[in-house]
Amino acid sequence: MAIDPLLKRYHPIEEYGIIGDLRTAALVGPNGSIDFLCFPRFDSPSIFCAQADADNGGRFQILPALSGVTQKRMYMPDSNVLLNRFLGREGVAEISDFMLCEEGDCPQALIRRAKAVHNDVTFHLLFQPRFDYARAQHSVEQISDFELIVTSKGADRTRLRFATNVPLTVREDGDIISEFTLRAGEKALFLLLDAEAPAPSRESFDDFCIDAFKRTDTFWHRWIGRSQYKGRWRERVNRSALALKLLTSREFGSIIAAPCFGFPNEIGGERNWDYRFTWVRDASFSTYALMRLGFTDSAGAFMQWMEQRIDELEGEQTLQTMYTIDGRPVGGEVHLDHLEGYMGSKPVRVGSTNHDQLQLDIYGELFDSIYLYDKYGEHISYDLWSKLSKLVDYVCKNWQKADSSIWEVRSEPREFLYSRVMCWVAVDRAIRLSEKRSFPAPIDSWRKVRDAIYQSVFTDFWSKKKNSFVQFKGGQSLDASTLIMPLVRFISPSDNRWRSTLDAIERGLVEDSRVYRYNVGEAFSDELEGGEGTFSICSFWYIECVARSGDIDKARYLFEKILGYSNDLGLFSEQIGSRGEFLGNIPQAFTHLAMISASFDLNRRLSEPRELY
Repeated sequence: MAIDPLLKRYHPIEEYGIIGDLRTAALVGPNGSIDFLCFPRFDSPSIFCAQADADNGGRFQILPALSGVTQKRMYMPDSNVLLNRFLGREGVAEISDFMLCEEGDCPQALIRRAKAVHNDVTFHLLFQPRFDYARAQHSVEQISDFELIVTSKGADRTRLRFATNVPLTVREDGDIISEFTLRAGEKALFLLLDAEAPAPSRESFDDFCIDAFKRTDTFWHRWIGRSQYKGRWRERVNRSALALKLLTSREFGSIIAAPCFGFPNEIGGERNWDYRFTWVRDASFSTYALMRLGFTDSAGAFMQWMEQRIDELEGEQTLQTMYTIDGRPVGGEVHLDHLEGYMGSKPVRVGSTNHDQLQLDIYGELFDSIYLYDKYGEHISYDLWSKLSKLVDYVCKNWQKADSSIWEVRSEPREFLYSRVMCWVAVDRAIRLSEKRSFPAPIDSWRKVRDAIYQSVFTDFWSKKKNSFVQFKGGQSLDASTLIMPLVRFISPSDNRWRSTLDAIERGLVEDSRVYRYNVGEAFSDELEGGEGTFSICSFWYIECVARSGDIDKARYLFEKILGYSNDLGLFSEQIGSRGEFLGNIPQAFTHLAMISASFDLNRRLSEPRELY
């Protein structure tokens, strides 16, 4: 297939890869185009957002002029350095992409390398910044033929230095272009960094970029080399761990849900969200996954961040559902109506309206991760325990309230099963932690509440008609979040009520190895139009439940099938459509952490002695 050097179209979501530096991240499309980048932080306004508007969102594209091209992409082994190889009739070209990352402080730099591997290859470059979510104009100051300063005229006032070792041309509209030819073995280098940061001289430019490649590759090798996972599917587990690490803020220790916004849950629909924030729920789950692999330092950084949020609480205040990466409250949702949306999926949303929702389940995920960190990481302090005790008291007083729960429904709050179970987890883990560490606590009253919650689940959320647990009190609908029950040890996987619930979920929500979170519109309106795909975290939860229920061979079969739904780089988005296409933001922390958990559990069970027949 011949490739137009300035081709503007929407790529399937599964065709994106990610690079990053633990401060921000970029999405790289298959045609040498960086279509998304916020700078300097994950939650900064975007510089490029072609994924939300192919014509007006801006991109940074380097594309070889080859015909009959086949593209092959890969990450360098055990690294987040991305390589895109173009195999054409006239020759072979490569583009390498990474963001400088090493131990300690380093300049924030995006570096790209174009190389002619076989025969002479001509490349086309388009550097098309669109600052402040494509709302701002920009100016260009040409320092030389090889170096420019690009400045946003918007409220963000971002200033970037763009340098290269090939000549550049500035068009009247402020876009930057270049056409250059490399002989076999020659390289062209491109550097994008903050205009105020120290920059290499023209004479040291090539050496700086080459050395940055080595330092970055070494950093990722050393980081993943500390993983303690030695089991089956190790390469896939490592890739998920590397993806999760890219969603971690080095500066603050927080973990975001996904690095981008605008990718919809249904093509053309309105269900698209901004996930560049730290959800207490998602980050707690991520911490658990990283701890399982032995990355207790990453877990410790998040725990410090979380302790700061708890320290900030005054009086009767309690935790927010989500925060910005530096711990501030999220300021609401803005619609970017000037953007057409991914394949017409509007509105394009940044921010969130869910930041102040009541979601009682977050205390369960938080206390579970704290309990595990105290067990496998470092012991928590008495001062932190004193503050945690107040949160337990809050759960004890409010566990019966209706809320929006894990799926953050925008309609009327209900008493959701998932939140009820996770309130039980919060109190149960607090009791365990208190007893283990001899922390002072009103254990007797906590036990009474824990037992009352337990009884409530079995009396208020059990449907004799369905012969299963149901989504919310008084309802009859199934919800895949129910799969969490045996995973948090609320119920035995051999319990008859659980077995019949798992059977009901298999009949009502499972399609092949993929699982819908619930049937949209069946029991309540979430005040949004359209539908969605299967929810990948639920697919991995389902697999883990099947394994815990004793059918290990079936679980392995399902697990290896769902791995086939990742893209060629080993990445997962939030959801999978009916044709196997990606839906939602990519890469999704929820999916990768659940993949790690399922592989860890399944590998352990497969390694246990089994009777041979």
